Amino acid sequence: MSRALMSSPRPRLARWPAALAAGLLLAGCATAPDWKAPPADQALAQAAVPTRLPAAAGAADVAPALPWEQVVTSPRLRGWVTQALAHNRDLRVAAANVQRARAQLSATDANRLPTVGAGLNASRSPDSKGEQANTLTAGVQLASWELDLFGRLANLSEAAFAQWLATSQAQRATELSVVAAVLQASLALQADDELLALARQTLASREQTLKLVQLRESAGAASQLELQAQLGLVAQARATLAQLERQQAQDTNALALLLGGPVQAAPAAAGTALAGDAWLAEVPAGLSSAVLLRRPDVMQAESALRAADANIAAARAAFLPSISLTGQAGQVSPQLSGLFQGGNFAYTAAANLALTVFDGGRRQANLESAQAARVAAQAQYERAIQAAFRETADALAGGATWRNQREALELQRSAARETARLTTLRAEQGAASTLELLEAQRSLFAAEQAVLQARLGELNNRVALFKALAG
Repeated sequence: MSRALMSSPRPRLARWPAALAAGLLLAGCATAPDWKAPPADQALAQAAVPTRLPAAAGAADVAPALPWEQVVTSPRLRGWVTQALAHNRDLRVAAANVQRARAQLSATDANRLPTVGAGLNASRSPDSKGEQANTLTAGVQLASWELDLFGRLANLSEAAFAQWLATSQAQRATELSVVAAVLQASLALQADDELLALARQTLASREQTLKLVQLRESAGAASQLELQAQLGLVAQARATLAQLERQQAQDTNALALLLGGPVQAAPAAAGTALAGDAWLAEVPAGLSSAVLLRRPDVMQAESALRAADANIAAARAAFLPSISLTGQAGQVSPQLSGLFQGGNFAYTAAANLALTVFDGGRRQANLESAQAARVAAQAQYERAIQAAFRETADALAGGATWRNQREALELQRSAARETARLTTLRAEQGAASTLELLEAQRSLFAAEQAVLQARLGELNNRVALFKALAG
């Protein structure tokens, strides 16, 4: 620091805070404009599904359609969902991503504020007489601080804020997906239990029938063909049982991964078979189609579009001049003993106006890249809306068809049960052959399995509708 600066008069000290306040005022004037989401009419017009749900309400809903606690009626499922929300690793990753995005937003916002530091400097250099002179400086320093007159830093902060919003919505989407996956895995495990019980019962019945056929064949009352047919049915039942046991183990492992821990093998309460109504409630009708615009994936795409607009504005601002302030203030003395004595205060302030004239097309390339990213974000936003209506329409269409299919299969099962009962009576009286009895038993087993699978599909469709409505 020069001696002329060291001898600056004290009354000029008032200019330093005034210049800093003026810079803060100018920097605060540059803010990103309020952003509004583009209308969804274009995306809805291009969607290949209806844009209104059946019996849609007139007012637009801004809240989620319904929480998962309202849909899940089984205490067993409620416990597993609660466990997954507390221990699922995907949710931990999503929460960490939100924290990281929030920290990045804070770091980006900090670039709009001056960086002030404190330091003690010592230097030795020749003075105007050619003699070596010491200069000791202690005070505060203002690093290069850009006055955001054209909103470049403000738009970068806006982009970081939108990214934080997108990450928060991604966390909601992950939570929704985990809840739906836990429900589907739990229902699949319940179906495995009931199918295994059916398979064991069928195997025991066929083994008992096999013993009777073997006795009849040894006595000459049954043919070798009937015996081989019964042996084939027993082997088929054993193979089905092994397949279902493997499927049950795999479904248990899948549920444990979702829960973040071992599956507590709590027995289901009485009356909670898959065919009962103590699992999932039906999604109420009359919801407004506006709830689909509040889905986390749609809102995430909307936030990404907001970030893309802010990045374009920041890229355009890079073509304009930049103004930076630097300065320092403190005590200056040629000796350490006089560094903190009165009369040795000095300060310096400087402003720099810079405009990039040639950069090889770097700024133009950054602008074109931001514009291309905006086009992609717009397409992702429209696709998210279309996917939301597509998934909802599929789930609504499946609600009635799965119910009709299950009811038809239940009628078929009733007919198969009656056929098996009558065939058994006729076989005991010698009016029906063993092959007829075997065929009746085979048809009944297939009908029982079909009803369970249809009921599982119906419940999974309720889960899909819950997820599509961003519950």
